[in-house]
Amino acid sequence: MLKRKIYDKLLDWKYKRKTEGIKKCLLVKGARQVGKSFIIKEFGKKEYESFVCIDFFRQPALKSIFNGELTSEEVLKRITANIRDFSLIAGDTLIFLDEIQRCGNARTAIKFLAEDLRFDVISSGSLMGLTYGEDDDDSVEIPESVPVGYESQITMFSLDFEEFLWAYGYDDNAISVLRSYYTSGETIPESIHNKYESLFREFMVVGGMPEVVADFAEHKDFNRVDRIQNDILAEYRDDISKHAKGKEKQFVRMCYDAIPKQLAKELKKFQYSTVEKGQTRRKYGGSVQWLKDSEIVNACYNIHEPYLPLMANANEDQFKLYINDTGLLCCMYGFETKLAILNDTIRGNARGGIYENIISECLIKRGYTIYYYKPDNEHEIEFLIEKNGEVVPVEVKAGNTATVSLNNFINDFSPSVAYKLIGGRNGKVGEKETLPHYCVMFL
Repeated sequence: MLKRKIYDKLLDWKYKRKTEGIKKCLLVKGARQVGKSFIIKEFGKKEYESFVCIDFFRQPALKSIFNGELTSEEVLKRITANIRDFSLIAGDTLIFLDEIQRCGNARTAIKFLAEDLRFDVISSGSLMGLTYGEDDDDSVEIPESVPVGYESQITMFSLDFEEFLWAYGYDDNAISVLRSYYTSGETIPESIHNKYESLFREFMVVGGMPEVVADFAEHKDFNRVDRIQNDILAEYRDDISKHAKGKEKQFVRMCYDAIPKQLAKELKKFQYSTVEKGQTRRKYGGSVQWLKDSEIVNACYNIHEPYLPLMANANEDQFKLYINDTGLLCCMYGFETKLAILNDTIRGNARGGIYENIISECLIKRGYTIYYYKPDNEHEIEFLIEKNGEVVPVEVKAGNTATVSLNNFINDFSPSVAYKLIGGRNGKVGEKETLPHYCVMFL
């Protein structure tokens, strides 16, 4: 079993519900194939005396459990009537409602189940970020009432770099040694740096999808990685065909496939003309929003002033789109590009786009909302984040070139720290802290 950080969040929810009486069920969101169902099932089997999974995709007949009165007592009675060899144990039972978007009444019942502190309920589903009514899949049911106030929501992503290292067999002690160089500012020894920089390039190519990482950890076969990634991309495209509405099916697919092309340009800002020459937001704006809501892409908005709160200064018409898992992006580029990344021989604008994608992914998995700052046509800070009550710039260099934009930002806005992420080792001059790419996992 892959070790996942979200497991601690599940434990924290369980603990607070038991000790503080929090009357909230848990909804685990996230893109398809990031491991939501697997980790919840493992959590239920390990942490509870009694566990049941009701999968509305594989067991549609069990939707009848949520027909009629939706009080906790009635729903629980119908669960025991429909599922054999399952016992309700007060204080030690988890009910997992998987693919809950397929049962509107189950979503409505969350309110009543949350109030019953004897039993815990976790739900999850596919494309939960889509607004009800915007999903073209006939099996998706609109709930009579959304359980506002009775549901805690957490988002699950594919593995981050630290989780990737765990899968490789690196334990917390090994990673803490690397962390000590980050915290102390001591120069990372070249041998250690070369090892982790190589591992980070492998992470870029393999990505963090659990099925891919688990297979690669066992077989160390990049051809197997490529096949599994292509299967996941095919599922994503099938989801677009199944869930996007009408003409949007084609438009969403075109926008998704255009992202690697846009990231391979000098100007990384998403342009609708990359999808179709001469077109604008009027035609493709809804399709881009669908991709954002589906969580298979990450958006990064330009801001006109680098002041808190960044969201208030964001320009929604100027944004970059990144693929949610850089391994999938590399797969979209093809096997030869993967080889060039592994050998550190990739050149051109695509190199910068791939490194931007992996850093955006890592920052989001660290819990940051990302923005970028482009004050003029000559200068750009790839990412701005909010950290410790201030705006912190993060400049990304595929190699280790000059940082004119970052230097200007430091002079103009005087941040207490500014990060430059490079392919080389760490160092610090004034407020500017230079770090290897892989140290993004510590920011």
